[in-house]
Amino acid sequence: MIHCRGPWRSFEAVEFATLEWVDWFNNRRLLEPIGNVPPAEAEARYYTQLEVIPMAA
Repeated sequence: MIHCRGPWRSFEAVEFATLEWVDWFNNRRLLEPIGNVPPAEAEARYYTQLEVIPMAA
């Protein structure tokens, strides 16, 4: 990404572009092996399932 979108005006511009990419990678891209949902959503679902207290029979 750094080489494709450059030249950069400042360190802050590179930092901001990197943060935008990380946000997309974690929160918006759809990952087919986990059901076409973003990784952050799959992770949240996983931890929600861990919090469910099993009921005794």
